[in-house]
Amino acid sequence: MITNVEYREADSRPRTESLPLSHVSIEVGHLYAEDFRSRGNRVEEHLARVAPWVHQARAACEARLPKGVRPRISTCFLINDHLPGMPGPRETIERLQKAAADNGLTIDYLARESNCAVADGIPLAELVLSYLVSDPPPATTGGRPPVVEAGWLCNGQRTPGSVAPAMHEPSSWEAPRENHPTGHSIFVDVELWSRDQHGSKVYSCAFLASVWQLLRLGLLRHNGEPAVRPRRQDRDEDRPEEWEHLPGVLQLNERAWPFAAYRTTTVLREHFLSVEVAAVRTILSQVSPDPAVLDELAARSRHEGVPVPEQLIKRMGYVFVND
Repeated sequence: MITNVEYREADSRPRTESLPLSHVSIEVGHLYAEDFRSRGNRVEEHLARVAPWVHQARAACEARLPKGVRPRISTCFLINDHLPGMPGPRETIERLQKAAADNGLTIDYLARESNCAVADGIPLAELVLSYLVSDPPPATTGGRPPVVEAGWLCNGQRTPGSVAPAMHEPSSWEAPRENHPTGHSIFVDVELWSRDQHGSKVYSCAFLASVWQLLRLGLLRHNGEPAVRPRRQDRDEDRPEEWEHLPGVLQLNERAWPFAAYRTTTVLREHFLSVEVAAVRTILSQVSPDPAVLDELAARSRHEGVPVPEQLIKRMGYVFVND
């Protein structure tokens, strides 16, 4: 296993701590409170449905590694805890672990979607907002508010407003345009957050899923330290009865390989296809994490003979399973 190392740039920035890394992080599910409180067997059926694809993802990772290299593969599970009615952590984790074991799987790590906004006191969502480097369309005039103010991010030029002055003919409609199309445009406009009645940000599922991918890729640092450190709670009696008292990432398997990885594979229901393929990839194509972290991770991957692509979105793989 790769041990923790630390490195320092030749300037006054805080020391940046690196993370132990697996070769791949496989997400085996993302379920809602309603899936757990349903009278049916949604949880068990989901894990039975994704298990063959998880096994295939493991085989694909092993095939990619240099000969003789022992694969480091970890699994994780994300729970959407925004809606009320979620059973307690002890009951939920026991059910997940049994259903996984029945299908030859082990869930190494567990996290809540709300922890992708703030985890262990660290404002992860705001941290990722600081990494955004929006891709402006050609001939940008600055009339459009910046992403950090508008809460919307797109991959091109939106349709211009069509309001015409009095006594003038309405302006002709113009189609939105992708910045770098291959032939025809595929224009995507993503809402990162809205505001509640008190004016506070309510982050979108797409944005929180982007934070989750960056955590799994080991790219988030806060004052030079890992933004989230998985914490172990092996025994049921060690786990709190309320979800909000759980750590940002809970380690369930004491023998697990590291949570963060060079690459991610995400096995989900097709319900999440538009969120992940359209929205998350659009967001992460405009995210630029700390260059020191990127450089260190790239150097380590080359040293291991498993170089990672420069583009973040090319480090992410998906399998979508029919509901």
